[in-house]
Order: sequence, then C-alpha cells, then structure tokens
Amino acid sequence: MSNSPVASVVPIAEEHIEGFTAALDSVARERRYLARFEAPAAEDVRKYVRENIAKRVPHFVAVGDGSVIGWCDIARKPQPAFAHSGVLGMGVVSDFRGQGIGRALLNATLQAAKSIGISRIELTVRVDNERAKRLYESGGFVVEGLCRGHMRVDGEFQDSWLMALLHV
Repeated sequence: MSNSPVASVVPIAEEHIEGFTAALDSVARERRYLARFEAPAAEDVRKYVRENIAKRVPHFVAVGDGSVIGWCDIARKPQPAFAHSGVLGMGVVSDFRGQGIGRALLNATLQAAKSIGISRIELTVRVDNERAKRLYESGGFVVEGLCRGHMRVDGEFQDSWLMALLHV
C-alpha cells in the first residue's frame, strides 16, 4: 500500500491485544460507528482475542508506527444452520481514515473467511455512514434491507443498512 502509514495488516496476535483494545475504545467513544460506546473490560477483550486466535477466526489488525490503528473480524454464527455465515465488524482510528486502511483490512479478512468456508458475511452500517457503505459495496456487499431504529445513541434512533456478501 503506497502512501499509507500502515506498516502491515496482519492476523491478530497476543502482542496486539492492548493496542486492539485502545483502537476499539477510540472508535467506540465516537458514538457513531459501533454498537458499543467504549471497549469492554481488558480481561474480556483478552479472552475474546485469545478465543479468536485459538479458533482461527478471521481477525486482522492494521499496525502503523507500532500501534494498532484498525481491525476487522468476522465472527462465525454458532447455530448449525448458520455455521456457513459470519458477522463482520471493523473500525479504523479516526486519524487514519481515508488512507486505504479499511480496504486493506476488509480484503485480508474476506480472503481469510473464504478460505475457511464462510460463504455468507453480514454486517450493518448506519445509513449516515456513506463512506463505509461505499467501502463495503466495493468489496461485493449488497444492501439486503433497512433496519429502522436499529441503534439508539444519545436518545436518537438511527437506521442502518443490512448488507451481505455471498461466496457460493
């Protein structure tokens, strides 16, 4: 990736847990992009990441200047009839948006998901987040519906698009 501060997009590892927590917290506290408003407790994030590593979940981080500056993961659905599908979550720290980091994370994560047989990937994105919607569309996602009143932030209801990508 030329002209980008990203040193690498790599599978998450133990050494990234603290940085991932900080990046997650930074994006969550913006109260615009994620379903949470702050990162979970450090021990919960550590457990989540360690489980992802053990289960070989597609979970990547972008590392620049020694810090985690973004992430993307796909959580496989646990029910047997949905085991072929997963839910995508991602974020990029505000100072690093618009530099191709989200695209690099998305591409790496989608490739890893396909390689382990995840053939349907779903996500929701707020209707006012046009930049993210365009990114997902460029990755092959299509809108499957509108989730009205999907999120409630500071007393205001926000609609989201339900999007999915099929590798069948």
